[in-house]
Amino acid sequence: MAVDISLAHLDRPFDYLVAARDDDIAAPGCRVRVRFAGQLVDGYLLDRADTTEHQGRLSYLERVVSPEPVLVPEIAGLARAVADRYAGTLADVLRLAIPPRHATAEREPGPEAAKPPETPRPGSWARYPAGPAFLHALAEGRPVRAAWSALPGPDWPGEIAVAAAAAASAGRGTVIVVPDARDLARVAEALTAGHVPHVSLAADLGPAERYRRWLAVRRGLVNVVAGTRAATFAPVADLGLVILWDDGDDLHAEPRAPYPNAREVLALRAHRANAAALIGGFARTAELTQLVANGWAKPLTGGPEALRTLTPRVIAAWGVTDDSELAKDAAALSARLPSLALRTAREALRGGRQPSSRQPEPGATVPGPVLVQVPRRGYLASFACDRCRAPARCALCQGPLQITGSHQVPDCRWCGALAADWACRNCGATRVRALVTGAARTAEELGRAFPGVPVRTSGGSHVLAAVSDEPALVIATPGAEPVAAGGYAGALLLDGWALLGRPSLRAAEETLRRWLNAAALTRPAAPVVVLAEAGLPVVQALIRWDPVHFDEREVAERAELGFPPAVRMAAVSGDPAALADFLLSAELPPAAEILGPVPVDGADDTERALIRIDRHRGPELARALHAAQARRSARKESGAIRVQLDPAEVV
Repeated sequence: MAVDISLAHLDRPFDYLVAARDDDIAAPGCRVRVRFAGQLVDGYLLDRADTTEHQGRLSYLERVVSPEPVLVPEIAGLARAVADRYAGTLADVLRLAIPPRHATAEREPGPEAAKPPETPRPGSWARYPAGPAFLHALAEGRPVRAAWSALPGPDWPGEIAVAAAAAASAGRGTVIVVPDARDLARVAEALTAGHVPHVSLAADLGPAERYRRWLAVRRGLVNVVAGTRAATFAPVADLGLVILWDDGDDLHAEPRAPYPNAREVLALRAHRANAAALIGGFARTAELTQLVANGWAKPLTGGPEALRTLTPRVIAAWGVTDDSELAKDAAALSARLPSLALRTAREALRGGRQPSSRQPEPGATVPGPVLVQVPRRGYLASFACDRCRAPARCALCQGPLQITGSHQVPDCRWCGALAADWACRNCGATRVRALVTGAARTAEELGRAFPGVPVRTSGGSHVLAAVSDEPALVIATPGAEPVAAGGYAGALLLDGWALLGRPSLRAAEETLRRWLNAAALTRPAAPVVVLAEAGLPVVQALIRWDPVHFDEREVAERAELGFPPAVRMAAVSGDPAALADFLLSAELPPAAEILGPVPVDGADDTERALIRIDRHRGPELARALHAAQARRSARKESGAIRVQLDPAEVV
C-alpha cells in the first residue's frame, strides 16, 4: 500500500489485509481508503501477496474506492525513481502523476482502440542529415536518443508529428510534452493533419474531460499523448518514444514538491523503459549538452545548406566598428531604439530594401508584420532619480517602485503601496528616468513613431496565438510571441542588457533561447536587429545561429567553476534557526560542499544554502537530504524546510 501522506519518515509501503468481499476488485494499482494513525486516508494498492514481514497485527482495507487500476507498474516505478532523485516522497510524485478521480467518466465506455498509422515519409526531416535515419530507427522500435537543434521556421510541430507516427507505426507509444497551451494546440493540429490518433491533455479541459482522456490512454485505447508538464507521467502502454520541446522553458519545472523537471523525468523514463527520446528546441540547454557529452544522446542538427537558406539575417545594433551607417550615428549608440532598428522596422512594414551590415539582396521584400520583443511587461517596470541615478525605492518596505501606465501614480512591486509624493532620498529630486521599460510603454512609443500602423501587444494575461500577415507592429514579451501567417518580415530584440544582466547562472543561456525562439518566427533571410554588444559570445551565437557550440562552451566553463550541470546542486531554504539546525544535523556525504546560508531576496526571515557535490554522487546527496527531512518530520520539529534538488535557477 502507498498511502497519500507526504511526511518523509512515512515514505514507505505499508501492509494491509484484504477482506473477502474485496478480494475480486482489489487489483494492484486501484484506489483504496485505509485507516492510518486513526484517520481515513487515500492510497494505492501496489501489490497482492500471501505473506507479510510485518511483525504485528494488520488492519483491513476500509474499502476499494474503484477497481480501475490507475497506477500501472511502469508509472509506480518511475514515481519512486523521481522521488528518490529529488529527495521527495512517493505521495507527492503520485499527486503529480495521477489526476483526481471522476466517477462518471470512469463508468463511461471508452472509444474504440485506434489503429496505428503507416510508416511516414521523412518530409522536412530530410533537411537534417541524420533525420531519415532517426525516423527509420523509430519505425524499427530502436531506443535512439537525439538532442534536437530545430531549424528556424514553423515546421517543428509537423516534425514532432512525423516522429510520433514513426514510433506508432512500430506499435509503440509516444509521450509529447510542450511548454504551454499554444504549443500544444500547434502540435495537436499537426498530429491531426498527419492522421496520428492521439489525445491532448491540457489544464483547461476540466476534470471530467481530462480524466476521460487520461483513462483512454491508461486502457491502451490511444498510445500517443501530447500535453504540458503533467503529461510527463501519462500511462502510455509500450512506451517507445518521449519528446520534449523547448527543454529550457521554465514552464517545464514543476512548482510543487519535489519540484521535478520534465526533461529529467522524461530522460529517466526513456532510460527505464528502453525507449527513444527526442529532446530539444531552437536553443539547447547546458543539461542537454551534458547528456550529449555523456553519450546518452546524439546531436540532431540541420545541414549547412538548410541553415544558410532558413536563418534570418541577424544584425547587432551596438558595438559596430566598421564604416557602416550605424557607426557614424553617435546618437544611435546611446538610444534605446537606434536609427538602424527604426529603419529596419519601417522597411519591413512597407516591403522596401532592408538595411543591414551585410550586403542586402537586390530587390524589394514582401511587406508584413514586425515582431518587437521586450523583456518585461508593464509600463515602467523600474525607474531611478533623473539627477543622481539612485533607484527609486518604496518608503515602507524598500521594494522597487514601478509605473503601470501613462500618468499613473508609482507603486511598490513588493507591498503595493502608492508613492504619489516620491522624492529621491539622496538628492531630493522628483524627476525620474526609466531603467526598465515594459511592453506597454514600448507600444506607446512605437505607436507615436509609426503613425497609422496597427500596434498589437501580447503578454501577461493577454497572449495572442497568431497574427495575420498584414503590416503591423507586434509587441510581445518572451514566450508570448504570436505566430505570424507566413512569418514576420523583421524583428527587433530590444533591451538585451536587461536579459543578460539578470543575476542568474543561466542568464546568457536563457537570453539566447529567448532570442532564437523569437528570430525563428521570421521569414528566411528576414532582418533581425538585436540591441546588444556585437562582441559578446551569446550575440555571436545568435548571428551564426549556433547554439550548440555556445552551450558546449557554457558547459566547459561551468565544469571549471563547479556549477551545474557538471555537479548536482541542492537549494535548501527556511527560517534561519531551522535551516541552521537542518544543516548541522544532516549527515551529508563528506564530498558535499555547503555554500551559505544567505538571506533570500524579497522574503522576510528566510535564508537559503546551496549544497553541491560531484554529479556521480548525486544519489548520495538525495538520500542524505531525504533522511534529514525524515528525522525532522518524525520529531515534529518546527519551521518548514524546503529542499529542491537541481533548481531551475541558481541566483
